[in-house]
Amino acid sequence: MQETYNGVRPPDSGQPIQYSNGSYTVPDYPIIPFIEGDGSGRDIWKNARAVMDAAVEQAYGGKRRVEWFEILAGEKAYRLHNDWLPQDSVQACIDYRVSIKGPLTTPVGGGIRSLNVTLRQTMDLYQCVRPVRHYAGVPSPMNKPDEVDVVIFRENTEDIYAGIEFKEGSADVAKLRDFVNTELLGNTKKRLRDDAGIGLKPISVHGSKRLVRAALQYAVDGGRKVVTIVHKGNIQKFTEGAFREWGYEVATQEFRDKIVTERESWILGALEKDANATPESIAAIVEPGISFAPASFGEKIVAEVKAVLAAIGSTHGNGAWKNKILVNDRICDAMFQDLLLKPAEYDVLATTNLNGDYLSDAAAAQVGGLGIAPGVNIGDGFAVFEATHGTAPRLADQDVVNPGSVILCGVLLFEHLGWHEAAKLIENAMEQTIQQKFVTVDFAKGMPGATTAKTSEFAARIAENMKAAA
Repeated sequence: MQETYNGVRPPDSGQPIQYSNGSYTVPDYPIIPFIEGDGSGRDIWKNARAVMDAAVEQAYGGKRRVEWFEILAGEKAYRLHNDWLPQDSVQACIDYRVSIKGPLTTPVGGGIRSLNVTLRQTMDLYQCVRPVRHYAGVPSPMNKPDEVDVVIFRENTEDIYAGIEFKEGSADVAKLRDFVNTELLGNTKKRLRDDAGIGLKPISVHGSKRLVRAALQYAVDGGRKVVTIVHKGNIQKFTEGAFREWGYEVATQEFRDKIVTERESWILGALEKDANATPESIAAIVEPGISFAPASFGEKIVAEVKAVLAAIGSTHGNGAWKNKILVNDRICDAMFQDLLLKPAEYDVLATTNLNGDYLSDAAAAQVGGLGIAPGVNIGDGFAVFEATHGTAPRLADQDVVNPGSVILCGVLLFEHLGWHEAAKLIENAMEQTIQQKFVTVDFAKGMPGATTAKTSEFAARIAENMKAAA
């Protein structure tokens, strides 16, 4: 531990959170670094913090308390230290393990490309976890927003967000283009154009498996019923398609007693309906067009049926598979449609970086928008909770923005620490406040009869509802 970070001493009354053998040891007065955030973050953070502090006091009567420690990033850091993300701030997140941040701007006209991405890559925060559910009363463009209750696990370090790209017209892009065109595509008709910028999309065994493993473990621990691997493997077979295959490997090799794949459920279900069904007849159910395919394809499917029955027929058959976690996969564009039209069929999504980015925003739009969507970036022994929305600088210091995203980040943070009582107090009181139609302007516009509250008033009402419920 350092004595100071950016010249500021950590709170003397708190202790750092420890991590060993895959679990945290949380003191009663943990030091938790926070980044206020840029723009509207100034209004959001101070009010969200007041709600979190009230919940901890209400739940534990002074026996527990968060010792908040401000660290600098974004505009405040640049003004004070001429650095958008001081190394001391990153080190504090590492040393104290669990931190929380408001929205940060991305510097315009050069510099690092994203403060958020930098934190994720520096600390290897490979899971971006975004739970999305509808709170009763929140206005939504959907007919049945209450059917949305999904947790998205987005791989956080690879894919296009690895940031490996080369500018059109540069010497580097010419070197890469010539190598690819000559060495890799020389015997094909494919060519990289002379006027193209080029980006690389790495997706690894290591990165894919640890992400899907985390999603599956979350489903096991939380009693979730379905884990869906989302990909674009029909087009990008060696990146997105490989992510799918590696995900199934983790599921069937490491969680065998707890899961059943969708194809396995078809096979076991067919045998359940007809105990005399042959592998050939079951294969025709699994692949309805099998009679039109080459004989070798049919033989492959029959062999798959036999292998499934031999491997898990005794453990998963006779209906036992219905009590297992269902693991399936969906192509990302079809998943987008399903998330809009039949969200009740989905539970936990495990996906590559870009797919997870737009799917989490689309899910949030169905339940009230990013203003009420929390998120957390998790690594092995590290977690950074963050608002998922932008900085909205035009609304800064006006006491009008919705603090819901950061307040709900507080819920996730307390659950992560094992402080479930405080987490539940916040969530229940926030939902009650919304049902009272005492909401910020973004919700009030779509809520007939609502009282438009300031940011501070909305937060204060949540705290009042926590006390009233005691």
